[in-house]
Amino acid sequence: MKWRAALARIAAMVFKEVRQMVRDPGTIGMMLMMPIVQLTIFGFAINNDPRRLPMALEIGDSSQFARSIDAALRNTTYFRVTHVVSEPGEGERLLKDGAVQFLVTVPADFGRDLVRGDRPQLLVTADATDPASTGNAIGAIQQAVDGALAQDLIGPLALRGQAIGPGASPVDLVIHRSYNPEGITSHNTVPGLLAIVLSMTMVMLTALSVTREVEQGTMENLLATPLRPFEVMVGKIVPYLVIGVVQMAVILLAAQVVFDVPFEGSVTLTLGSTLLFMVTSLALGFMLSTIAASQLQAMQMSFFYMLPSILLSGFAFPFRGMPVWAQWLAELLPTTHYIRLVRGIMLKGWTLGDAAWELGVLAVMLGVLGTVAVRRYQDTVA
Repeated sequence: MKWRAALARIAAMVFKEVRQMVRDPGTIGMMLMMPIVQLTIFGFAINNDPRRLPMALEIGDSSQFARSIDAALRNTTYFRVTHVVSEPGEGERLLKDGAVQFLVTVPADFGRDLVRGDRPQLLVTADATDPASTGNAIGAIQQAVDGALAQDLIGPLALRGQAIGPGASPVDLVIHRSYNPEGITSHNTVPGLLAIVLSMTMVMLTALSVTREVEQGTMENLLATPLRPFEVMVGKIVPYLVIGVVQMAVILLAAQVVFDVPFEGSVTLTLGSTLLFMVTSLALGFMLSTIAASQLQAMQMSFFYMLPSILLSGFAFPFRGMPVWAQWLAELLPTTHYIRLVRGIMLKGWTLGDAAWELGVLAVMLGVLGTVAVRRYQDTVA
């Protein structure tokens, strides 16, 4: 019967495809690893309610009330006090460097004003370059302060809170959102988008370079030329570098004209940092192209790299909301360091000294990836 003949032909085709898949263990491994990686990242690493955010305390008062606030902030799960500052401007420097997310300042005579019923101010300065990291935490500060003072304002002092009104706080919590006062999401997203777009273009396109030569049979022509491996690598990445420069110009122009993202730092430093990141991404893509056995496998490896780059780098989700193991994994990604650079320069006005560490990390990555890529290419042509 015709339907039996059709089923036999389909079964033969299925058998042929299965045999072809078995002969490509890399593709099977990628298919099995991708859902595991996604489950791990989304199930364990992603957290939109960050806890244990680094905080600096600047306490200018020696009263019992100030000590109670200190203890309450240390005991809440939202924060971990990493610095206690005493010099003027030190807390602001820590915020600018990204060492802390919050700075809480208890002014002098805080306890005296509280006893008098003057409702003293408590200044909270937050690094708002990523608004998603600060929302719930700011509310936790108010709860911690009110809870601490509720235990101290007893007896005759209980009237201080009652005089203000039911449900009101005896302290005026003054919130200052540094670098993004209005909490505009695009100010955080657009600079990060520059990193993602460049990474996708540089890595994915370059990853196809060597495998395309092999599959099209033009590798033999390259082997017949006097070009050295390093010269071949440079020749292949320069065209994509030009494409990346055009993309960078378009995104930065849109950031200024369309999204009105502030640009506090140096344009030269931004261009230099972006160029370093692009070359690092190109070296990574070239290295992947020397490892992959086919263009399909090169694309799969590129996607396998891009997934954690988007999810773990701090672009899509708060970096400090991830567990420590995920943060350490993210530190291995060039995208993580470039996002810090471009946000620091554009939003915080980073200078070369502020950006030196992240630039150094990218430079080391470039050296390692470039060396591996050249050696892998030498093995390919040998």
